[in-house]
Amino acid sequence: MAEREVAETEQARRAGELSIAASVTDGIHVLTAAGEIDHETGDILAQALDVSGAPRPRVVLDLEQVAFMDSTGINILIAAHGTLTEASGWLRLAQPRPAVQRVLQLVGIDIIIDCHETLSQALTA
Repeated sequence: MAEREVAETEQARRAGELSIAASVTDGIHVLTAAGEIDHETGDILAQALDVSGAPRPRVVLDLEQVAFMDSTGINILIAAHGTLTEASGWLRLAQPRPAVQRVLQLVGIDIIIDCHETLSQALTA
């Protein structure tokens, strides 16, 4: 029984993890996030969004594979938006799932940061 509980706990922990794949398309940093963005995984997102040193940093965060985001994620997005804007760059969000989109709308992030239905739209807006 204890082995089963350990296996279930490990599986639950993996389900709540966050991974971010980074690439560059036409000079735009594209970050593809997968998992959950919360107080335990927020540092991963914050580090990925730190493109300091890049001239006119432009970043698209693809949220299609993000199942959950709490206030930690909201705060990180607001801070990154401010930092990128101050550096004459920008942050755009792409493809949020309905649950994440709802959070973005409830707190008004979709008014502050450009949100797009597709990655293609975010890259060409």
